[in-house]
Amino acid sequence: MRYLVIIEKGESSWGAHVPDLPGCIAVAETRKKVKALIKEAIDFHLEGLRKHGEPIPAPSSESEFIETDAA
Repeated sequence: MRYLVIIEKGESSWGAHVPDLPGCIAVAETRKKVKALIKEAIDFHLEGLRKHGEPIPAPSSESEFIETDAA
């Protein structure tokens, strides 16, 4: 499966979350590290859902950039 991951730069770290998997988050000092950690978090999250007999949410989030003239 392929889930949308939102990656954000904070003041002193990077954060990532998966809109289709509430509570699935990661934080790291670098973008590269947060990408690796969120992959692990997704795998762990899905494994936990399977283990407890809960349904696996289908990926449904989308993203798009919107251009604006305001700046």
